[in-house]
Amino acid sequence: MNTKLVNFIVKKYLKFDKTNPFISISAILAFIGVAIGVMVLIISMAIMNGTAKEFEKKLFTMNYPLSIYPLHKNSINKNLVLRLKKEFPKLMFSPFVSSQVIMQYNDNMNGGIIFGVDPKQEAKINSVYKKALKNLTPNKYDIIVGVDIKNKFFLSKQDKVTLYFTSLNPSGFSMMPKMKRFTFISDFKSGLSAYDKSHMYTTIEALQTVLQKDKNIYDGIHIYSNNAFEDIKVLKTFLKNKSVGVIGWWEQNGNFFAAMQMEKKALFIVLMLIILVASLNIISSLLMTVMSRRKEIALLLSMGASQKEIKSIFLKLGIIIGVSGIITGVFLGFFGMWLIDTFNLISLPEDVYGISKLPLDLSQIDFISILIGSVFIVLLSSYYPAKKATSIDVIDVLRNE
Repeated sequence: MNTKLVNFIVKKYLKFDKTNPFISISAILAFIGVAIGVMVLIISMAIMNGTAKEFEKKLFTMNYPLSIYPLHKNSINKNLVLRLKKEFPKLMFSPFVSSQVIMQYNDNMNGGIIFGVDPKQEAKINSVYKKALKNLTPNKYDIIVGVDIKNKFFLSKQDKVTLYFTSLNPSGFSMMPKMKRFTFISDFKSGLSAYDKSHMYTTIEALQTVLQKDKNIYDGIHIYSNNAFEDIKVLKTFLKNKSVGVIGWWEQNGNFFAAMQMEKKALFIVLMLIILVASLNIISSLLMTVMSRRKEIALLLSMGASQKEIKSIFLKLGIIIGVSGIITGVFLGFFGMWLIDTFNLISLPEDVYGISKLPLDLSQIDFISILIGSVFIVLLSSYYPAKKATSIDVIDVLRNE
């Protein structure tokens, strides 16, 4: 194949055609369309990834990567915690006792769930709890509540609140709910209202005393892991036949993340259609070029140019328009991400979303998928006009044109 001939003609066809300006305008529009499509796709995928990771981060904090729960009464004990720490030194464990409660302060009441934890162990795996401690050392009956609970009750430090527990105490001829006064010392803000208005923390000793539980028995164990998907398999094997189970955060919130993944895939397909529509301009531009250059193509074929060379000319022409659009789109996409991140062009209400900046995080897989999808569409769009150029009847064209 004569590469010099192919390159010479491609350069000629890329120049603005003054005799047929619409052909050149159509090629420019195709270039712009592909560039905008790629740019929008990059920014959209970055926003979707950033949002998913932000929610994942918040759910990680309050739900924990892994949790061990009992299958039988009293199956989680101090012995099990010590064995787990010895067997899995890279993991961090925080045993807890929990109960449904109703909080009362003055005339106000609020339902929620209280966790009794070891402050030192919990602070290692829960950044929200650690921040709420603020170098405090909680006493036995001190309590930390969500910021929404604090605001609802207008609590100040050292205020006394009464908690009513779901367990009952026999009192004469009736059963009364267990109740205990706790001292409010701090509040936490997780960024998710569902937790901020219902979760409370106290010491594990306080709940064990109030609920009259054995000091060596726990309701569960929260676990921090950097590789939860792999560690859960190892833990399940180790905990087999021990009357306990282990669950991951993705199993607790499976529907939520499945919906986000579905939305992300749907958005990717819809935005890829923008590039597909833009690529139609590549087809129309190349077809118009073929029609307007029929005489030149016929002459080239009659002078010995092969069909492969003719096909290469138009294929290369379409690829140059499309790929240059993709490269420009990638540059514009990253530039747009930089603008949004640096100048906070899109601000969010922090009290609603827990963040004030739009989260951006473009994954490598998404970026590669965008490039592969875009290049595939461009190649597909260039192939048909290139093939059409080789089907010209040389004798008929030279006779009539």
